[in-house]
Amino acid sequence: MGGNRKEKIYYERGTEDLKKKNIRAHKLIKEFNHVEVEEDGKREEIIRNLFGSVGNNPSIEHNFHCDLGYNIHVGNDFYAGYNCTILDMAEVRIGDNCMLGPNGGIYTAGHSLESTGRNNSGFAIPIKIGNDVWIGGSCVILAGVDIGENSVVAAGSVVTKDVPANVVVAGNPAKILRSL
Repeated sequence: MGGNRKEKIYYERGTEDLKKKNIRAHKLIKEFNHVEVEEDGKREEIIRNLFGSVGNNPSIEHNFHCDLGYNIHVGNDFYAGYNCTILDMAEVRIGDNCMLGPNGGIYTAGHSLESTGRNNSGFAIPIKIGNDVWIGGSCVILAGVDIGENSVVAAGSVVTKDVPANVVVAGNPAKILRSL
């Protein structure tokens, strides 16, 4: 675990390098979101080109979005429901057998609380999600969070701090409800 010990990665918005990376990702995302539903092979091929690494049997529903793509690493049997957004300015590592409900958001990115320069730059902190995690619909996982294996994040939760293994969390901010 240890979201607080993770190092912030700083970036400048609007640089030529970042624009190129975004354009690459957005072209693949547009292609993915317009593939016919029954063309599973084509959808998987695009995800394998977009993500940094992908295990066996990935399944991602339409209306997927991300920043760069190559910072996303998913294990075997990953599932993401409709309208998933992963802001991957830093690495997002998701283990095997993980499910993300519809309207889920995983956000490594953040911005300064100071208004000066807020629109020009940002920071990102990696996120790690262990094996066998279920994240319910309309959940948000914020920068720097680690979620331990076998845990469940109840629908509508906002996860602002690390979640240990084998627990159910819920709420805004998410708090442990019980052990599994």
